[in-house]
Amino acid sequence: MKTFEEKWTAWLDGRLSGKDLVEFEASLPDLADAEAEKQDAQKLGAFLKEQLGAQALGNEEFFSHQLRERIARESEDRSRGRAASSWWTIPRLVWSGATALALFLVCAVVIIRERSETNQSEYLTQILNARVDPAVSPNAAVYMFETQNDNKITVLWTEGLQSLPADYAAK
Repeated sequence: MKTFEEKWTAWLDGRLSGKDLVEFEASLPDLADAEAEKQDAQKLGAFLKEQLGAQALGNEEFFSHQLRERIARESEDRSRGRAASSWWTIPRLVWSGATALALFLVCAVVIIRERSETNQSEYLTQILNARVDPAVSPNAAVYMFETQNDNKITVLWTEGLQSLPADYAAK
């Protein structure tokens, strides 16, 4: 259902007809005053249309008008705190991030491949190259056990060794 203001505006504009017109005019307290106000509103509308009619613009005036409107909108946006679109839009940020991630992965793969993997640690190499002096420990035996998995664990088992030679000192 329309509000009174909507019905009033439709009545002033002459868009109310039929049953709606009869009901609305019956609801008015003073029809004569309302008719006078309607006449005054129509006179005012005609006067304003006559005085404030849109001027026909030439091409150059229309172009200048568009530029002035755009400048006014942009300055209004800036005054409200809205930032104009920048170079760093969301798609560009996504592509920049993806490119940076790809470069990182390429560099990481190159660096990892440059490392040469050694099968034995340098401590193990020193122990294998050293020999047990039979004069110090005649019954000494050294056993080495290695795992075949990725952990690369080596266990060095010594039996009958009374003391370690100076060559075995840890770094």
